[in-house]
Amino acid sequence: MKNILLVGAPNSGKSALFNQLTGLSHKVANYPGITVDVGTGALRADARLTVWDFPGTYSLTAVSGEEQVAIDTLRTALKSEEQAVVAMVCDATRLEKSATYCLQVARECAQAHKPFLVLLNMMDVIESDGLDMDVQGLSKALGVPVFPVSARTGKGLSEVEAVLVSSTPEISTWGDTPDALISGTATQIAERFAPKGDLLVRRQAKLDNWLLGTLSGGVAFVMIMTLFFQAIFTWAAPLMDGVESIVIAMGGLVSSVLPDGVLADFVNDAIFGGLGAFLVFAPLVFILTMIVGALEDSGYLARAALICHRPLSFFGLSGKSFVPLLSGVACAIPAIYAARTMSSRQERLLTYVAIPLMPCSARLPVYALLIAILIPDETVLGGIIGWQGLAMSGIYFFGIMTALIVAAVVSRMGDTATSSQAFILELPAYRMPALKPIVSKSLDRVVHFIRKAGSVIFAVTVVVWFLGYFPNGGEDLSSSWLAALGRFIEPVFSPLGLDWRYGVAIIASFLAREVFVGTLGTIFGIESADEDPASLADQIADSGLTAASGVALVVFFTIALQCVSTVALLAREAKSARFAVQLLLGYLVLAWLVAWLVYSVASLLLL
Repeated sequence: MKNILLVGAPNSGKSALFNQLTGLSHKVANYPGITVDVGTGALRADARLTVWDFPGTYSLTAVSGEEQVAIDTLRTALKSEEQAVVAMVCDATRLEKSATYCLQVARECAQAHKPFLVLLNMMDVIESDGLDMDVQGLSKALGVPVFPVSARTGKGLSEVEAVLVSSTPEISTWGDTPDALISGTATQIAERFAPKGDLLVRRQAKLDNWLLGTLSGGVAFVMIMTLFFQAIFTWAAPLMDGVESIVIAMGGLVSSVLPDGVLADFVNDAIFGGLGAFLVFAPLVFILTMIVGALEDSGYLARAALICHRPLSFFGLSGKSFVPLLSGVACAIPAIYAARTMSSRQERLLTYVAIPLMPCSARLPVYALLIAILIPDETVLGGIIGWQGLAMSGIYFFGIMTALIVAAVVSRMGDTATSSQAFILELPAYRMPALKPIVSKSLDRVVHFIRKAGSVIFAVTVVVWFLGYFPNGGEDLSSSWLAALGRFIEPVFSPLGLDWRYGVAIIASFLAREVFVGTLGTIFGIESADEDPASLADQIADSGLTAASGVALVVFFTIALQCVSTVALLAREAKSARFAVQLLLGYLVLAWLVAWLVYSVASLLLL
């Protein structure tokens, strides 16, 4: 088995090339002998070859904790006896910034007897500006094979794949080269072969004057985030309606061919009631991932991190926390991994405290369900702004502010202050997002989301259906075993205006937040088995859920740490089970107290 080690500087397009080479069929794993998780996937052209996406850095001389982790990871991999080819990704528009690192890695590869080649990325930008690069001359000067490619368009990758599959590049001749000669050679190469004039400065200056301005930058950030949440509901609504129609139609079709009895009830209530209710919200995950991908590919997310550095520092965090926190909007698991390279343990722990409060995609089905119940599907300003989209924006704003406030409180309670190291961030070029890879990545995320949550939801819905169906064959849900269990825990949730059905769904959702929707789908499926099929939102609305209780439920889900996987990973990454358990219990208590307060106030106001 031959490995392809993909290395390069941040913002060089390394991860985009990785996605192109693997066809997005990737996972997270540990390279042999390495404790840092890296992306891995089979080469699209030959599944026998494995591509590894290593952490990015600017040189082999570390100036931060993040870079030291990346350097140690690369050197450990080079010392491995595994057969490997190292592919260095260089930004053609900024050759002067990667030339030294390229020669340093070439020297390390020569010493480790690992073949080495260069992927000169972003050639589409060079060509769009009518410029030429002497690729053959660059290859000769570097003494290694150089392939001009574009991660956005896929141009040039077929030649790279052919070389990786059919042959092995030669070992470079830089093995005994001293640092001074590498530095001088890199400078000469950049002066000779790099594009004249800084393309990025010319492209970015006008936009950055507005997007990074003190006032205009903040206004632009708020506008972009508002449109972001509006788009989630606006674009996802037709897809959700389509999925719901398909689920209802399939349920009716299956019911028509199955004989009456336990099997038919199980298929209708557990499968189409539980899993079907969950699948309806898959388009929301797709839209969320696609928009985040577009913002990242456009170059704006790095600007958002820069904009957020000063506000985050007020809460005890720094701009370095932005990427983990942003990742937490998708899922807490990669967010916790992203915090691994932060400079100090105190900074990591404080970021760990904030991550569980970020409104992740697993909560999205719950929010969407409750918003559909509580908020009318109406628009203002000629259909541009929808009330449901504003409600979703408000929920996300509440979750993010709660995370920041808790982080601020914790940072002032103990020795958890962030380091005073300067926040340094390279801004990538502005580009038009590449639609095809973004859509592919979004589809991959949806598949992963369904696979991850679907098995858990299926298991839970089976148990819930069994307890709700027996001992009376589903004739009376209130006298079932499930109702008996629910009434046992009902006193905990009744102060929030929630009956036993919601208590059962909340308890079940500790395995995974998405289970809440599937559990309610199963419960209401059993309860309305003899009625015409309707959406879960309509069934819950007709059941008498008050606005105060609905708002309290949203608040509870926003704050509560209801994910076993997150708790387990926190314990491992923080190297402290006590820390993870304290977060779990602390957020549960805080969630209940804030939800009770909100319910009490809302009940008085809505009288």
